[in-house]
Amino acid sequence: MRLLYVMFRVVDKQVERIRTFSEECELDAGGRQVLWLQDVRPAESIALLQSLIGTDADRKSRITNGAISAIGMHADPSAASTLVKLATDHPSPAVRGDALFWVAQLASQKAVGTITAAVENDPDTDVKKRAVFALSQLPKSEGVPLLINVARKNSNPAVRKQAMFWLGQSKDPRAMEFFAEILK
Repeated sequence: MRLLYVMFRVVDKQVERIRTFSEECELDAGGRQVLWLQDVRPAESIALLQSLIGTDADRKSRITNGAISAIGMHADPSAASTLVKLATDHPSPAVRGDALFWVAQLASQKAVGTITAAVENDPDTDVKKRAVFALSQLPKSEGVPLLINVARKNSNPAVRKQAMFWLGQSKDPRAMEFFAEILK
């Protein structure tokens, strides 16, 4: 089991930044005071991180991005369910899109269902495009057929274009066959 260190930069009792480090990383706090909390249960860590994700989070938020990626790096089963909930239910398109990336890293059937549902049903085209990217992050045996299906059948031209882009990047023979077929 590898340890994950979740570091919070706190200034004036407000979290300013969240970053994660593995136990192999040498940490330099730049002369700042460091307070270590030990023996934190993963589910409690995930709950705290989720609580720091605001409802109107924007893409550039160090807190939101750090919290979502830290959740994604947890091995606890509650991480997966938290990410799926963020990817499907969060009011911010930026948060839904970021969570979809981390859902793809789970490479499970639940992940595939969450991602494909976002491609089909999310109201925001940018989230749909980020879901297509998430499909490209699945193992090729899972992702390429799904991308081909999106490229063929999705009603949104921007989403189909995104699927074709990631198929081209895959260098998978099935993608090349698909391109040969549509270029005939």
